[in-house]
Amino acid sequence: MVLLSRYLSYPGKSHWEAAKWILTYLRGIAKLCLCFGDSKQILEGFSDANMAMDLNRRKSTSSYLFTFASRAISWQSKLQKCVYLSTTEAEYIAATEAAKEMLWLKRFISNLGLSQLTYEIFCDSRFEQELDVPFSYETY
Repeated sequence: MVLLSRYLSYPGKSHWEAAKWILTYLRGIAKLCLCFGDSKQILEGFSDANMAMDLNRRKSTSSYLFTFASRAISWQSKLQKCVYLSTTEAEYIAATEAAKEMLWLKRFISNLGLSQLTYEIFCDSRFEQELDVPFSYETY
């Protein structure tokens, strides 16, 4: 839906067909919901970026997903604000956005009376190798 919303001003036939497919999909899953089970109550994050996937503006897309008790609780996928010259820059920005969300979620779950020793965000390791700096956040 995010990609489709970029074409609200000048929708073409393919955009209308995509919107129709999305509405059909949403009607089919309307009664589904997130369920939390008895699995370990661990907060984990996953981050990724797609370099210059927006062909019109040449901007990269940052994405992250956070799980708690093995269930998705927070996710985002959006265009980055600037045009970056390398995959490394795009991945680093995506990881930074994910780290900010992780800090907010960490405070949220601590307010619920839950805690864990370390918090991890899993990223593509390619940019870490290029920077030669490990990108991890640990808190106590």
